[in-house]
Amino acid sequence: MGDMCGIVAYVGKPANGASAKPDASAQGTRAVEVVYAGLERLEYRGYDSAGIAVVGGDAVEVRKKSGKIVNLKAELTADPLPVASAGIGHTRWATHGAPTDANAHPHRGGTDGKLALIHNGIIENYAPLRAQLEAGGVEFASQTDSEVAAHLLAKAYAKTGDLTTAMQSIVANLEGAFTLLAVHADQPDRVVGARRNSPLVVGLGEGENYLGSDVAAFIDYTREALELGQDEIVTITPDSVEVITFAGESVTPRQYHVDWDAAAAQKDGYPSFMEKEIHEQPKAVADTLLGRTTPSGELKLDELHIDPALLRSIDKIIVVACGTAAYAGQVARYAIEHWCRIPTEVELAHEFRYRDPVLNSKTLVVSISQSGETMDTLMAVRHAREQGAKCVSICNTRGSTIPRESDAVIYTNAGPEIAVASTKAFLAQITACYLLGLFLAQLRGNKYADEVGRILEDLQAIPAKIQTVLDNAEQVKQIARDMESTQSVLFLGRHVGYPVAMEGALKLKEIAYIHAEGFAAGELKHGPIALIDEGQAVFVIVPSPHGRDSLHSKVVSNIQEVRARGARTLVIAEEGDESVKAYAEEVIYVPKSPSLLAPLLGVVPLQIFSCELATAKGLDVDQPRNLAKSVTVE
Repeated sequence: MGDMCGIVAYVGKPANGASAKPDASAQGTRAVEVVYAGLERLEYRGYDSAGIAVVGGDAVEVRKKSGKIVNLKAELTADPLPVASAGIGHTRWATHGAPTDANAHPHRGGTDGKLALIHNGIIENYAPLRAQLEAGGVEFASQTDSEVAAHLLAKAYAKTGDLTTAMQSIVANLEGAFTLLAVHADQPDRVVGARRNSPLVVGLGEGENYLGSDVAAFIDYTREALELGQDEIVTITPDSVEVITFAGESVTPRQYHVDWDAAAAQKDGYPSFMEKEIHEQPKAVADTLLGRTTPSGELKLDELHIDPALLRSIDKIIVVACGTAAYAGQVARYAIEHWCRIPTEVELAHEFRYRDPVLNSKTLVVSISQSGETMDTLMAVRHAREQGAKCVSICNTRGSTIPRESDAVIYTNAGPEIAVASTKAFLAQITACYLLGLFLAQLRGNKYADEVGRILEDLQAIPAKIQTVLDNAEQVKQIARDMESTQSVLFLGRHVGYPVAMEGALKLKEIAYIHAEGFAAGELKHGPIALIDEGQAVFVIVPSPHGRDSLHSKVVSNIQEVRARGARTLVIAEEGDESVKAYAEEVIYVPKSPSLLAPLLGVVPLQIFSCELATAKGLDVDQPRNLAKSVTVE
């Protein structure tokens, strides 16, 4: 798969001077200055390598380095880029191919050194395209899917002699999500971009124009921007911006003024990264599902390089994780046991190896970590492998330690998560666990292909349903603002609603610093009901009335129990469930979904609630006290 990353482009009149260094004070070109500054602005997105290409003379010059942007700066200082009228730049968050210099963007296309391309997203059909190009004698310099697009574009340019026409001819053959930007030495006064399911905006200057994956890329230079629609190609020159559809029809894009400052621009206008990431969840789930099926509709997990015979022989699964990732594992356990009939345990990674767990070659250990660097989880994986168990990593960061030390990996393609409190990574982790469970069920014959297909269809429908929850966020935000002075909140759930309750409580502890606990609703009468006092806020996650057994009526009884003792009941229920209204101060409705997939919807109001409550208290939701994004010590 491709890359989730930051992109920036510039085209203008070349400045004077023989070469350009990466700081504005250096004698040099505005192209390098603007593109480098844009990359610095996009650093917040998270990345593992960076690069710039400019059109200089009759060739395209490229400088790229893995690691932080200062590595690129050192490279540019040691080996300055030439004076140029156009430049493209890229910070890469690796999703296909390790984070190395070779895999960094821009990528060259053809053999004459005249074309360079950057790519954000995933080209799903890159493998057959690459095989075709290699059969035609094309040599690849990287493992990325992006380089396929560079070579295809070079071939198309050789036929058409025009970069825009060439771009139009190749996008028809690409499947997946992508933003592509390209420059060619024969047309030094332009940058051509194309977008499908991946962001791209135009910045308008005077005698110069810009492109960026978001407005943060060019906010220092202009606040006038154009929106690009789905399946559109843009050509910018110093004095013009032309937009056509993939089919070649002319388009007049909508212009808007950006009234955010630079810091807000990074957050896309949201008050915090956490809120932005909550709103990115439909995309995070959709991107995690991208490219997982064969043309015949069968589920495939390309990264799962474990002998199928071995996977068929697995007789126990242990999920190891910490914090939010452990709750994702708890949700996964219900689904995997139900679909695969394999006993599944969830262990906190830091407890796992100290109790001498029973492991052998028929045990599959699934580790879940957003960063891939969580020390407790890494040590658990090492211990499991020493005992002969096979290890699958579910991770959001390519090239990180845990996937490298595991036997196989399923990457969540959620993009960088900046806020310390995890939101979109949690939903992507649950989604990846579902994919693993369905894959095992398909492989082991627990489910027929059409059954797996139906569940996948249900999963594909989830992003739009999450969007519905987000569109109705104001009700939850108002509840949170009204509860600003609350000192304690309890959360109740059953079945898959139980880990959702614990995650809801964890979010509130992490960012609002108040007492919060998640309980299995049935456990209430075994002690915790003593905590219920007049006015105590209690969130209840109610299962679907059409779901398994009689859990719905049992949870409704739990609501009545706590209400009778003075609790303020805040109920999350499925659309159309009228039976809860009589017992709830507030009902927050979420769209209908199959029971096992319901956590992907039920947790979203709890994330919105904790984010808004902490904000109302005047707290920094992105950097909660005493916490780090990745726990890299044991």
